[in-house]
Amino acid sequence: MQVQIPDDSVFTSFRDQCLSSDGWISRYNKGGVTVWCREEESASVQKVKMRTVCKDVTAETLYDVLHDTSYRRKWDTNMIDTYDIGRLTANADIGYYSWRCPRPLKNRDFVTLRSWLPLGNDYLIINYSVKHPQHPPKKDCVRAVSLLTGYLIQSSGANCSTLYYLTQMDPRGSLPKWVVNRVSQFVAPKAMRKIYKASLKYPEWKRRHDPALKPWMFPEQNALPCISVAELTLQRADSLENIDESGLSEEKAAPSDDEET
Repeated sequence: MQVQIPDDSVFTSFRDQCLSSDGWISRYNKGGVTVWCREEESASVQKVKMRTVCKDVTAETLYDVLHDTSYRRKWDTNMIDTYDIGRLTANADIGYYSWRCPRPLKNRDFVTLRSWLPLGNDYLIINYSVKHPQHPPKKDCVRAVSLLTGYLIQSSGANCSTLYYLTQMDPRGSLPKWVVNRVSQFVAPKAMRKIYKASLKYPEWKRRHDPALKPWMFPEQNALPCISVAELTLQRADSLENIDESGLSEEKAAPSDDEET
């Protein structure tokens, strides 16, 4: 199946999913974070959606925080590594991201096509997994698959914004039910709060670190090498080896950084 760069209709559909309540069941609502799941999805490709209100943070600041790779290294404690591979268009690129999973699970990584778009007063960032010939799966990570993952940022008053996160991700492997529950009830909500806390500190940090450098807003600043879509193929779960972690017990699992904070 051919790799396609998302057009406006894809972004509009994603925004509609974030704002819709049809078919979503609330699984968590605490501390300003709400988490919903889609029950009709199978466990391996479950859709999860989150929302949090970010007081004293503008939509523009949230948008910058989610784009700024240099700043992400400071606040994303579960991240092992991230880097940009190349650009496709003025608002689409290819990137790598790896993250620590709670022991005894293996760590996961992704290669994704990421695209972004201001749509009216909203800001959207979405991604899905692709294969790049120079970035094959690594021995020390399980190559997970993002079917569709992204953020919707909406302004909600003076110096206030609402952040939505929606993901349909196949982590690969026959994960036990407790892992899926832990992600939706503990790890994901705390990750949302971590983004909010990082956003409060970002304006001051950015003033001291290349304040004018925002290639996601100013494409002429983007120094990444150009990549052709023809170099890419879709990454889907059936093209990867199966990792069986179904026998792992919850008692042996170490809490992630997000659960300890």
